[in-house]
This record gives sequence, C-alpha cells and structure tokens, in this order.
Amino acid sequence: MIRMRKSTRVWLSAVGVLATAGVWAAGRSAGGETADTETAPDAARVVNVEVLTATPGSFVDYIRATGEVEALSDVTLSAEETGVIREFFVAKGAWVEQGKPIAKIDDAVLKAQVEEARAAAGLAREQYARQRRVWEESQVGSEIALLQTQSQAEAAAARQAALESRLERTVIRAPLSGVFDEKTMEVGEMVMPGARIGRVVATHQLKVSAGIPERFAAELKRGAQARVTFDIFPGRELVGTVSFVGSTVDAENRTFPVEIVLDNPRRLIKPQMVASVQVMRARLEGVIVVPQDVVLRTEAGYQVFVVVDRDGQPVTEARPVTLGPSYGNRVVITEGLTAGDRLVIVGQRLVDPGSRVRIVEAPAEEVK
Repeated sequence: MIRMRKSTRVWLSAVGVLATAGVWAAGRSAGGETADTETAPDAARVVNVEVLTATPGSFVDYIRATGEVEALSDVTLSAEETGVIREFFVAKGAWVEQGKPIAKIDDAVLKAQVEEARAAAGLAREQYARQRRVWEESQVGSEIALLQTQSQAEAAAARQAALESRLERTVIRAPLSGVFDEKTMEVGEMVMPGARIGRVVATHQLKVSAGIPERFAAELKRGAQARVTFDIFPGRELVGTVSFVGSTVDAENRTFPVEIVLDNPRRLIKPQMVASVQVMRARLEGVIVVPQDVVLRTEAGYQVFVVVDRDGQPVTEARPVTLGPSYGNRVVITEGLTAGDRLVIVGQRLVDPGSRVRIVEAPAEEVK
C-alpha cells in the first residue's frame, strides 16, 4: 500500500473544493438566479413599425423638361420717315400703353408739303364742281374735259392723304402695351426709314419654350395644363397652359417644341430665365399611390412590406410590386398591392418576411 504524505492530501482537497464551486457557478442564470432547466429560450424579437392603409385615389402624371422664358410679344420700333429725332415722350424702362407716342421725328418739311397739298386739292375740287355744273346745265365743253377735271381733283386728294399719312408717321407710337425696354437712338440723331429706335416688350404675359422628348408626341395636346418653377424663386409655382405644340422633331436632340403661356402680373419673371417645366401627361383614377421611400429595391425588382395577421400575431410579408409613373415622392403601384393592405412606412428596413411587429402609430391620412 502506497502512503500519501500530508502535504499531498491537502493539495488534492483544495482542488476538489474549486471544482465544486465551478459547477455551482455554472448553474447560475444571467440574472444571478439558479436556472430551473438546462436551457432558457430567448423571447421572439418584435419590431415597432408604422403603417398606412392603401386606398385607391387619383394621380397626375407629368412630363418634365427644361424651358426658357420669352416675352409673349417683343416688338422692335423702327423709323418710317427720314428726319432728326426731336423728342422722346417715354423714358427707357417705363410702361407704355398701346398707341401712345414714344418719339417724335422732325416734321417741318412734311407739314409744309401737307399744306401745299391741301390747297391744291381744294382748288382741284372747286374746278371740278364748277365745270360739272356748267356741263349739266348748258352742255358747254366736252365730257372728256369734265372727266379730266374729275381725275385731277381725285389725284390731288390722294396726294394730300399720302402726305398727311407720312406726317402722322413722324410720331412713333407703341404698337402694344408693354415696357419701353430698349432705346437705341438719342434726341438729335438723324434716322432713315427702317432705322431701329427701340423695343417694346410685353411682360404681363410670358411664354416658356421647351423641348419635349419625341416619345410623348402622340400624347401632348394644346390646352394641357403645365406647372412652371424657377430656381431663383423657391416655393413659387406658376400654372399655365400649352398654347403651341410643334409639328416637327429636332433631328439633333429628338425633341419637339412646345410653348406654355403664363400670366406675370407682378412682372417678376424675366425673359431668358431658365424654367423647370412639368406638363400634364395624364390623370389616373383609382390607382394605388405610395411614398417612394417605402419601396425597396431587390435583385428581382422592387418590393414593399405589408402587415398581415398570422396565428393571431401581426407579421410582415414581402410583396413584389410593379412601379408606374412617379412625381415628387409619390409613385404609382400598378401591381402587387390592393386596397386595404397595411403598408409599412416606418421600419421597413428593419424587418424580414415573417418578422413579428407592433404597430405603434397609425397616421390619420391614408395613402392616396
């Protein structure tokens, strides 16, 4: 028989005590209590989500383009008579009504010619009247002489009218109501017929010219509503109508021109400004429209999550969807959703198919 020394027996006793303590500690639960079973199952994860109920509504589809503002009427003023400019009645940049005088060309020579023509026309009328009375009363003279006198009277009257018309054209008048936007001559300068004197621009109404892709040629008609915005006026949106649709396509950029008429009563919009144009393409009724950020892209296309009841518990279900036209942050769902579906709009990136969820908020407005 082998005998152990006392020191060896003490060391083995200490090892036994430590082993017993380790077994006791392993039997403790995470909360410091002893587990009743060998394993404790974890509670199922529940994700808080917000939902909206899908409801059929209306949606307006727009064609987007970039356009440039032009004045609805932009007319160049030109001289019609030769002479020196004596006066301007309107300052540059001022508003002028249609028909009001803008400038005056010296008319001294024409005035004298008009007076001479008036006198000659009066004498010719008197000669014709007297010769006609003599002819009718006593048949003195010849009928040919009477006709010649009549022709001379009519020619004198025509010359008078022509000179009076030329005298009237020495006053340059506004062809339309607008702003005297450009002045190219000064008082004292000599002008000839056709010389450019200035420009009148009508800015109370404007037109926006834009190019629309040719694929929309069969859908866009005159009278369509359009929305126009400008980067320099954030938050301001003008509504106009399509007044012109081009009949040819530009060979270089494959677009056709359209013009949109806008009211500009405060004249804040200026010609040559760049505008963002949205022309109404179609109005869709009875369609499901959802926020774009709830649609998730997948390898197979697009999907959304809806909440369904399964075994009495709300869980998520992935629905593949087909997208239609979009505008702003709204997109039409043409396939995959039906009226009444509870669409996950907050928390959609935190769930998987079959995830348990808790609906924490139901917004008052439904998806339109």
